[in-house]
Amino acid sequence: MFQHLGINTIRVYSINTDLNHDVCMSMLAAAGIYLVLDVNSPLPSHHLNRYEPWTTYDSSYLENVFKAVHQFSTYNNTLGFFAGNEIINDKLSATNSPVFVKAVVRDIKAYIAKNSPRPIPVGYSAADDLDYRISLSQYLECTDSDHLESIDFYGVNSYQWCGDQTMDSSGYHTLVKDYKQYSKPVFLSEYGCNEVLPRRFGEVQAIYSPEMTDVFSGGLVYEFTQEPNNYGLVKVLPNCDVNLLPDYFQYQYQLDILPHINYHQINKQIVKSQKQFSKFKHPQLVKCSQIYQNLDTSKEVPQIPYESADLINKGANVTQGRFIRLSQQQLTNKFNIYYNETEIYPITSTVQIDYDPVPNKVVTNPNNSMSYRIPRKPSTKSDSKNNIISRIYSKLSSYLRKTLE
Repeated sequence: MFQHLGINTIRVYSINTDLNHDVCMSMLAAAGIYLVLDVNSPLPSHHLNRYEPWTTYDSSYLENVFKAVHQFSTYNNTLGFFAGNEIINDKLSATNSPVFVKAVVRDIKAYIAKNSPRPIPVGYSAADDLDYRISLSQYLECTDSDHLESIDFYGVNSYQWCGDQTMDSSGYHTLVKDYKQYSKPVFLSEYGCNEVLPRRFGEVQAIYSPEMTDVFSGGLVYEFTQEPNNYGLVKVLPNCDVNLLPDYFQYQYQLDILPHINYHQINKQIVKSQKQFSKFKHPQLVKCSQIYQNLDTSKEVPQIPYESADLINKGANVTQGRFIRLSQQQLTNKFNIYYNETEIYPITSTVQIDYDPVPNKVVTNPNNSMSYRIPRKPSTKSDSKNNIISRIYSKLSSYLRKTLE
């Protein structure tokens, strides 16, 4: 169904790090589909408490984060990791959480540098709240000394285009203006207002228009499977058959009528960005300001727990993923796909192989002989405080190309 839609990227909000994901990732790779993965989950000890983050930013939390990164870093269709999703969304979380989000970004990037065979971007997905969205992007962008504290990309969850809108009436023109000078790749990490149903997805034409592609690198529709909040493109039935909802066809139509991508323009943007990046030892580093509007950034970024720093050096106790050869049975859908709830939809039941990910070449990390600096172990007497889809290109592509060289 992903291939039928014409998408190339999905976002997954949580995974079970105790399971093997080789079949799923091999199938996505064979279909030419990338993954952007959130490293947090709603389970206890698997996410930051936005109001009291010091109670959850500990070795147990980071162990699960590192397991997710360790497993997925060896799949070459892992496009990036989200260090958090809408953690800062009100006054209290904006007071207590910013420095902890920055710490998680730093820790993930440190783990990747030591244990991943390739650089993988780490970013953040923000609520589209004007009280925090812009200032938070600036804070997560900056660094004073440790370049690992700076995000590699920024995602905006935006639901402001509802029904029939334009760049002006929706406020998209303001979004573009807000990030025109932003030094990191930025894209819509969620979009798809459902105040008017079925959704028409007219914003697709704007998102991939020249007005936006020089600043925004595409977007991710929320969401694939239907939930009680009524944002789904498809409904999974109790027997695991699937019913295609009207939103599915509306979104597919908008993708189908997109003009052909102007690769010449994109290549010009890539060359321009690379020239800009080449001026810096660490591309796109921005010095931090003393004050960020509506955020408390006066505290220092917390030091990584001693045990977690040690885990970076040793590596998480989980098997790294690898691509496998898929059987015809694994590539064939055994469930029915309906539309109008009762009529079988004529869609191919077999994944079309766009890319053969096997054999999987093992790449050695040149940093595996390096050690991550372990902070002094604190005294025991003291307290130590489903899926969404997109086409991502342009600025994000240029950044990744430079990063992977």
